[in-house]
Amino acid sequence: MSETWTKNTYVCDPDECDTLIEVTTNDKFGFPSGSVRNITCPCGRTPALVSVQDATIPPMNERNNMEINTSQGISEVPTTYNANMLVTYKDIIDGVPTYPTIKVNDLEWKLDRIKNLEDFLSRSQGTISKILENLTADGWYNPNIEKSEVLEQLCEILDHEPKQEIRITGTITFDLRYDCPLEEVEDFDARYFLQDNLSVDAYHGDIVIDSYEVEDADVDWR
Repeated sequence: MSETWTKNTYVCDPDECDTLIEVTTNDKFGFPSGSVRNITCPCGRTPALVSVQDATIPPMNERNNMEINTSQGISEVPTTYNANMLVTYKDIIDGVPTYPTIKVNDLEWKLDRIKNLEDFLSRSQGTISKILENLTADGWYNPNIEKSEVLEQLCEILDHEPKQEIRITGTITFDLRYDCPLEEVEDFDARYFLQDNLSVDAYHGDIVIDSYEVEDADVDWR
């Protein structure tokens, strides 16, 4: 059966020592709950407490099994996952190390952003290399190459489709049916009704409808 212990994490002076110390205790042995006092770093300084969190420690036989599995090359898969657990990590900003404490899911989000940024930088480096390969006397600086060829090749490298905005004005004829309440028939105004309820949409992603207006409407009262 597992027991709940308290893990205290300390860091020493990042400019002189930069040591990380973790102390895990259980109050059943007489240790006070919360942070442990009088911790001394091997360098002689008193480290700063950065986090206090619960730590589940398996009994001795479970720990022995884990050590055996690890020595035999068998990976131990966690049975639980707490996305809201607080973790402390080292972050270096402008050469200055910091030790922020955040939730696991926030740290995963940061790591995912870093991975996406690395992928973007890798693709960008490849694109820049292709452009530089063409900036030669035999390439785009060749007087025999046409401007259109350079632009076409550049768009291909950048995976860019050049476009020009145009404006289209037209008239749409439509036919619809509406179940009008009898109490509204006498004062019914088709033009205002359609202006308030009729919409114009497009299925093409590059089309933007700025405005539309119902100029006239005929009603068949039947």
